[in-house]
Amino acid sequence: MHAITVSSPDGKPGKAGKVYYPLALRDIPKPTSQGSELLIKLTAAALNHRDLFIRQHLYPGVSFDTPLLADGAGIVVSAGPQVPSPESWIQKRVIINPGTGWKDAEDGPESPTGYAILGGTKNNPKGTLQEYVTVDVSEVELAPEHLNDAEAAALPLTGLTAWRALVTKAGDKNSKSGAAVLITGIGGGVALMALRFAAARGADVYVTSSSEQKLRQAIELGARGGVNYKEEGWDKKLLGMLPTGKRNFDAIIDGAGGDIVEKASRLLKAGGVLSIYGMTVSPKMPFLMQAVLKNIDVKGSTMGSRKEFKDMVDFVKQQSIKPIVWRVVQGIDNIPAIDSLFDDMKKGSQFGKLVIQIANSSGSESKL
Repeated sequence: MHAITVSSPDGKPGKAGKVYYPLALRDIPKPTSQGSELLIKLTAAALNHRDLFIRQHLYPGVSFDTPLLADGAGIVVSAGPQVPSPESWIQKRVIINPGTGWKDAEDGPESPTGYAILGGTKNNPKGTLQEYVTVDVSEVELAPEHLNDAEAAALPLTGLTAWRALVTKAGDKNSKSGAAVLITGIGGGVALMALRFAAARGADVYVTSSSEQKLRQAIELGARGGVNYKEEGWDKKLLGMLPTGKRNFDAIIDGAGGDIVEKASRLLKAGGVLSIYGMTVSPKMPFLMQAVLKNIDVKGSTMGSRKEFKDMVDFVKQQSIKPIVWRVVQGIDNIPAIDSLFDDMKKGSQFGKLVIQIANSSGSESKL
């Protein structure tokens, strides 16, 4: 079967940030389901920023042998001998939990070796940018019926990350009806899923972006308003948009870092929550006395547990929520088209997820 990995031109890892590993289409043995595993024919896989970081050698444990990508959906074609009621899985469409080693603890992964995310590293030997993959039956969920293959593949990692950052970390009272939630950097997959979840939970959602078009698109998706963070005094402008009687935000969901603690000190209520799932501006972020005096909780959040994954998928099904898919390319062997998705991510031009259609639900290979 076909799989896509990164390759090193000279066979040696490059200096972080100074390389851009090319994609390599490989022929590898088709796996067979063993024990409690399901064999899944992947129909679609989706990119995340970690995949770009892997190509730039900015992510730990880069592997030239492990297929890329953590997001995937597909059709179960066989089941191992230890799978209970295998007939309930065969020919069913499923989505894959994007990591292992984290069952249900709210604090973090229970595994002593940590959380192992699928795709592109030595920490987990499997990825979703391949035609078939074996996954333990305990790590899949039936795909929501209202989602097509591309949407189903777009859901797992960003949906899980957004759910934990919003619901688990910001907290129930700060993320449902009556709450005001700010989501920064709208346009990325996690930010958009956080918007979808918060709006569906009844919260008043506001967003920031450097793109006026993205702000307009976010409002069409349920945001109450938004501001361009490159404008002087954007934080004051946001406070002026809040409903009558609401003076501050209850929670901020942020993926950039930078000076967000300083901004949060002015934007959040006393005891408000700043939930940070990424730091794309800088790997360091100052913590100010202003935040201490205002009793602001700054909480790091990354991915999520198997329980949170199920809770997220169940909510998506109940609310008929759809991930936003920005662009889909056809065929796992179409390296130039897949490369162009990475180019979109490098430029930050996307509004939603970037997806590779590997095959159709009918099982036929997807070609241009």
